[in-house]
Amino acid sequence: MSHPTLCRPRGEWVEAALTRVRGDDTLGQFSRFVLVGGSTSALYALIFVLLHDVGEQPANWIGSVITSVMANEMHRRLTFRAGQRVSFLTAQVEGGALSIAGLVSTSVALAWLTAVSDTDDPYVQFGLVALVTATIGTLRFIALRWLFRGRPADQVS
Repeated sequence: MSHPTLCRPRGEWVEAALTRVRGDDTLGQFSRFVLVGGSTSALYALIFVLLHDVGEQPANWIGSVITSVMANEMHRRLTFRAGQRVSFLTAQVEGGALSIAGLVSTSVALAWLTAVSDTDDPYVQFGLVALVTATIGTLRFIALRWLFRGRPADQVS
């Protein structure tokens, strides 16, 4: 007698995509970086919209700090698989230094938007923040991938 299974077989293209995302090459790491960035950006958007009544700058700062800490830890463990060779604090310092550049950039962009338009629409403001953070995120990936890169996991004893 066979027992029913809770999962269905996946197609070849799904398996190929999962294999690609799980890879340790640059494309695999970049795929995971984008997934982490997308999920933390979605959380940032929720925080930004919920806190918008306190002002766009405080909402930006609070959302940025919370999601940066989360993203740094997810990148340490998932994107770069550095959980065994990089401490939580080291990841927060390295990623946090890069996050500060992003926070300053988004704050300046929001101040610019306020100066040149009379919009108070949180979705327009978030759209601008998303554009700036996508640019900063790409630079951040490059820095974390090549600048702050430690020894590969297979060389760690």
